[in-house]
Amino acid sequence: MRAAALRGTAGSLVLSALVVAPTGVSALPGDPGPPAPAPAASPLAVAPADTQAVTAQENAGTRAAASRAADEGIRFGTCPAEEYLEAPVECGTVQVPLDYADPDGRRITLTVSRVRATGRTSGGEPAARQGALVFNPGGPGASGMYFPLVGAVPAWRNIAAAYDLVGYAARGVGRSAPLSCQEPRHFLKAPTHAPADPSPSYKKERVAEATSYARGCARRAGDALAHYTSLNNARDLDVLRAALGEQRLTFMGASYGTYIGSLYATLFPERVRRMVFDSAVDPRPERIWYRNNLDQATAFERRWADFRTWVAKHDDTYGLGRTADAVQRSYDEVRAAVAAQPAGGKVGPGQLHSAFLRTAYYDDYWPMRAAALSAYREGEPELLIAQAAPVAEAAVEAENSHAVYTAVECNDAPWPTDFTVWDDDHTALARTAPFETWDNAWANLPCAFWTAPQRQPLDIGAAAESLAPTLILAAERDAATPYQGAVELRRRLGGSRLVTERGAGQHGVGGGPNTCVNAHLDAYLLTGEVPAEDTDCAAHPEPRPLAPRAAKQH
Repeated sequence: MRAAALRGTAGSLVLSALVVAPTGVSALPGDPGPPAPAPAASPLAVAPADTQAVTAQENAGTRAAASRAADEGIRFGTCPAEEYLEAPVECGTVQVPLDYADPDGRRITLTVSRVRATGRTSGGEPAARQGALVFNPGGPGASGMYFPLVGAVPAWRNIAAAYDLVGYAARGVGRSAPLSCQEPRHFLKAPTHAPADPSPSYKKERVAEATSYARGCARRAGDALAHYTSLNNARDLDVLRAALGEQRLTFMGASYGTYIGSLYATLFPERVRRMVFDSAVDPRPERIWYRNNLDQATAFERRWADFRTWVAKHDDTYGLGRTADAVQRSYDEVRAAVAAQPAGGKVGPGQLHSAFLRTAYYDDYWPMRAAALSAYREGEPELLIAQAAPVAEAAVEAENSHAVYTAVECNDAPWPTDFTVWDDDHTALARTAPFETWDNAWANLPCAFWTAPQRQPLDIGAAAESLAPTLILAAERDAATPYQGAVELRRRLGGSRLVTERGAGQHGVGGGPNTCVNAHLDAYLLTGEVPAEDTDCAAHPEPRPLAPRAAKQH
């Protein structure tokens, strides 16, 4: 899954808004969608036997790096201006090996942020400090540097009383040994097309772009490119744990961050204190990452239907149609209109579709997106332009995020190297799930032409005897990380418990609008207790409609 971090509407920064959403689009996990053939092995893929030997060497390197980090610690102080983080947030750095097989070789620097435990609950009672809570927001390619800000949100105050809230930018992200694959000014070019039924000539163009992009990654990163992997992200987490002075890790991962956490729990189960997996990636090795992307498109189609059904329910406000099909026709009309004449010269079908893909992630977006669509059809395009036009100032961050996303997913596993496989799979899938299928294909296609070695995914799992109880949170209709991923992770981690928000699809549910989910999160992080068995929470309320005129004032 991917892209820029989002801040929630309703005036507060919530954890569900700290999960990452796609720009172009994304890739991640899934419940069983249409069957897909096993990816054709890349000629650069690392063989399983080699993987085991390399992994053992890298794990030994992790122990050495963690020991060194424990001695060095982290010097926290005022955050650099480019982080836009003010007191009480503090910033520091930690050094990790570029290559864990060579822990004494080249090191890279990761940025870290922190707000110390407040020591006072929301009711004013004193709270004993329990250590550091480290958070990863997903991506790959998202920065968690802003995470400590959630301590000011009411739903987080009891947790912030007991824990130092710690965020960080994973390797490649932001100022953490930043990765780039092309000039940022070229990344957000607009307007662009996004055909639901791409022609052979359009596919040929996208293959050429993907090939060029993969070469750009290799040229700009050089030999370092191979070391941007999920396994190394998990190892970095252990070095960060040691640098923070923690004997065992308390961690919360959202979206792709759950995959990092599950790798950590598999590699270092004895070092887990408490671990929350919010909106879990399906960890099955055979689904990392090609099949997970196909699964995601199926789930996106279902969530897009949820949005259209909600809009139809509020036709008196939006006038976009009284049925989900009628709303789809209104959307298609606008898509055709901006194809003929881009709104504001910048919003074409590609920008329109990218903006509306976010409705599948967060229902906070539903009122604003529906209002923009409605206003455009009434001859007032300004609201749509404001929501969908690319922001030049965000180009560097967006390009960096996409570069890390691509490198990590391409390095993590073998991908099909024959475009015919991609074409056949996505053409078949688009017949039933057209909303995200092709955008997702183009976002991931550089992996077909990748030049760095591709690893074999680790088989995730840990027995209850070796791993402390962990908590898994999931929304039943999540599009970005379909629900089956949470069920599969629950099966693989002994002693874990699954809390499901039924009938909802918000991506990232912990610390958000559902008080039932938040009660389980608080109880686990503050006491270590998980529910006696897997449990359900009712869905949080749907958003209220917002008329186009009112939306202009926001």
